[in-house]
Amino acid sequence: MERGKMAEAESLETAAEHERILREIESTDTACIGPTLRSVYDGEEHGRFMEKLETRIRNHDREIEKMCNFHYQGFVDSITELLKVRGEAQKLKNQVTDTNRKLQHEGKELVIAMEELKQCRLQQRNISATVDKLMLCLPVLEMYSKLRDQMKTKRHYPALKTLEHLEHTYLPQVSHYRFCKVMVDNIPKLREEIKDVSMSDLKDFLESIRKHSDKIGETAMKQAQQQRNLDNIVLQQPRIGSKRKPKKDAYTIFDTEIESTSPKSEQDSGILDVEDEEDDEEVPGAQDLVDFSPVYRCLHIYSVLGARETFENYYRKQRRKQARLVLQPPSNMHETLDGYRKYFNQIVGFFVVEDHILHTTQGLVNRAYIDELWEMALSKTIAALRTHSSYCSDPNLVLDLKNLIVLFADTLQVYGFPVNQLFDMLLEIRDQYSETLLKKWAGIFRNILDSDNYSPIPVTSEEMYKKVVGQFPFQDIELEKQPFPKKFPFSEFVPKVYNQIKEFIYACLKFSEDLHLSSTEVDDMIRKSTNLLLTRTLSNSLQNVIKRKNIGLTELVQIIINTTHLEKSCKYLEEFITNITNVLPETVHTTKLYGTTTFKDARHAAEEEIYTNLNQKIDQFLQLADYDWMTGDLGNKASDYLVDLIAFLRSTFAVFTHLPGKVAQTACMSACKHLATSLMQLLLEAEVRQLTLGALQQFNLDVRECEQFARSGPVPGFQEDTLQLAFIDLRQVPGGSSDPELLPATTLQFLEPKIPSLSWFC
Repeated sequence: MERGKMAEAESLETAAEHERILREIESTDTACIGPTLRSVYDGEEHGRFMEKLETRIRNHDREIEKMCNFHYQGFVDSITELLKVRGEAQKLKNQVTDTNRKLQHEGKELVIAMEELKQCRLQQRNISATVDKLMLCLPVLEMYSKLRDQMKTKRHYPALKTLEHLEHTYLPQVSHYRFCKVMVDNIPKLREEIKDVSMSDLKDFLESIRKHSDKIGETAMKQAQQQRNLDNIVLQQPRIGSKRKPKKDAYTIFDTEIESTSPKSEQDSGILDVEDEEDDEEVPGAQDLVDFSPVYRCLHIYSVLGARETFENYYRKQRRKQARLVLQPPSNMHETLDGYRKYFNQIVGFFVVEDHILHTTQGLVNRAYIDELWEMALSKTIAALRTHSSYCSDPNLVLDLKNLIVLFADTLQVYGFPVNQLFDMLLEIRDQYSETLLKKWAGIFRNILDSDNYSPIPVTSEEMYKKVVGQFPFQDIELEKQPFPKKFPFSEFVPKVYNQIKEFIYACLKFSEDLHLSSTEVDDMIRKSTNLLLTRTLSNSLQNVIKRKNIGLTELVQIIINTTHLEKSCKYLEEFITNITNVLPETVHTTKLYGTTTFKDARHAAEEEIYTNLNQKIDQFLQLADYDWMTGDLGNKASDYLVDLIAFLRSTFAVFTHLPGKVAQTACMSACKHLATSLMQLLLEAEVRQLTLGALQQFNLDVRECEQFARSGPVPGFQEDTLQLAFIDLRQVPGGSSDPELLPATTLQFLEPKIPSLSWFC
C-alpha cells in the first residue's frame, strides 16, 4: 500500500513536471526550447510526456477550429474586399508606373546635374582638405625660405634661431610629409653650415682687427694725449665756476655695456655707441674702426650649438698667435720714431680690443687670460725696447721715445693694465739718454771751443752790453763805468758754454717729465747728469783744447780767465736748478755741483801749459843763440835773440793783466828760472872748452839784459830783487862782475876744470 502511495505520489510529481514543461514550451521562445526538451529526455517518462503533448496539441487544434468557425464570415468578407482592392491596386500601379516613367524622363538632366554637383562637392572637399594641409605646410616652407635668405645674407644668428623654430615648432605638425623628412635630415647639415660660415666670419674678424690694431692703438693714444693735454690746461688755468659740461673722459672708449647672450640686432651686434662731445671733435673709437658683431654672433651661435668652449679655446689660441706677431718688433725699429710708434700702436690696439671683448662678453676672455697676455707683452716689449733703444745715438730721438713710452703706458694704464715696469725701464733709458746728451754736448762744446777767438768780447753799445750780461751772470762796477767801446774780460765761449749747460739741464728736465718722480728725485737726477757734463764732458773738452799743439799763450791766458768766470757762475747754476726743481740745496742728500773743481782743474792745466809753453818759447829763442866763444871782439849790446826774447816776454806778461796775481807771478818766475838755467847750460855745454874775454863780455851783456828785465817788474806783486834771484847763479860765471877784466877767485875756481891754461886771459 505504501508502494502504491509512493507510486501515486511519483506519478503526481511527474504529471506536475510535465505540466510545467508544457507551459514553459508554450510560453518560451522557440530558440530557447532546447534545454527544456533536454530535461524531458533526461527523465524516464518521455513517453508519457509525448502523450500529454499530443493531448495538448489536440486541445489547441480544437480551440483553433472553434475560433475559425466563429470568424469565418468575417474572413469571407475580407477576401471579397481584398479582391476589390486588387483591382484598384492594379490601377494605382499603372498610374505609378506611368508617373515614374515620366519622372525618369523628366529627371534625367537633373540626375546628370546632380552627378556633376556630386563631383564638384567632392572636388570642393578635396580642395578644402588640400588648403588645410597647405596652410600647415606653408609656414614650414616660409620659415625654410627665410632660413635660406638669412644664410644668404650672412645673418647667421637669426638663421640659427629660425632653424630652432622650424625644427621644434613647425616641422612636428607636418612630420608625415616626405619633404619634411628631407628638411629634418638636412637640419644637422644646416647647423654645420651655419657653424662653418660663422667661423669663417670670425676668421675675417680676427684678420680685420689684426690689420686695424695699429689704427685702434693710434686713436686710443690720441685720446690719452688729448686727455693729458686737457688735464695740463686745467692744472695751469683752473676755471672756477665754469658752467660748461666737463669733457667726457677720452680714455673711456667703450663705456656702454651690451648683453652677451644675444646681439642687439643683426647689424649692430657688438657695436657700442660713443657719446658725441659738445663743441669738440671726437676721436673715433675702436668700434668705429672694427665691426665686433661677427665675434658676438659667432659666440652666440657656438653657445646655442653647445660648442662655446671650443669657440673660446679657438679665439684665445688665435689671439695669442696674433699677440706674438704684434710683439715682434721690426729689425729697423730704432731708426725712426715712427717705427716705435707703429709698434706701440699695434700693442695698444691689441689690448684695447681684448679689453673691449672682456667687458662686452661673459667668459669669452677673462681677467686671468688678459693678465697672462699682458705679462708676456710687457716682458717682450721691455726686452725689445732695451735692445733697440741701445742703438739710439740721437738724444732727441731718445726723448721722443721716452714721451712715446709714457703715452703708451698712460694709455694702457687707463684700461687697468699695470705699467710700473715700463716706468722702471724708463729710468734705465734715462741713463742712456744722459750718455747721448753728454756725447751731443761734447760736440757742442768742441764746436764752441774751436770756433772761439779767445779774445775779450768787445761791446760798442748799451744794447750789446745788456745782451751779453743777459746771457751770462756778470757784474763789474768798474766795467760798467767805462765808456763804450769796452771789453768784457772773457771771450765768447763763456756765455755760450754757460747757456749750453743750462740747455743741458733743460734737456735733463724734459726727460724727467711725466715719469711720476718726486721733486727730490728729479733734482738729484739733474744734478748728477750736470756733474757728469762738467767733470767729464766739459773737462775733457777743455783739456783737449789746452793740450793742443798749436795753442798759444794768449789762448791759454784767455782760457784761465774764462774758467775763472765760469767757476764763479757755478752758484748761479745751483740757483737755476733749484728754481726749476723747487728743491732747496740745503735739503738732505742733495747732490752738489762739481763745477768749481772742474774749472779749477782746467785752469791748473792751462797754467801748467802756460809754464810749459813759455819754456818752449824760451827754448825756441835760445836755439837762435849763436855765441862765438873764441871771439876777440868786445860787444856793447845784448844779443839780438835775447832782446827779442825779452820783448816777447814783456808782451806776453802784459797779457797776464787779467790773470790771478799768483798765476802771473808763478809764470814769470818760472820763465826767468828756465831762462837762467838754459843760459847756464849754454855756458856749460861740453863743446865749450875755451872762452875768450869777448865771449864772456857778450854773455855778461845778455845776463845784464835779463836782470834789467827782472828789475823792470814785468808782473806786479814781486818784492824787491825777488825776480833777480833767478839769475844769481849766472853771476858766478867769469865776466859776471861789472869789470870783465877782474876775475874773482871763486870764478877762477869754477872755471878751472874747463880751462887747461889761463895764459890766454893776458
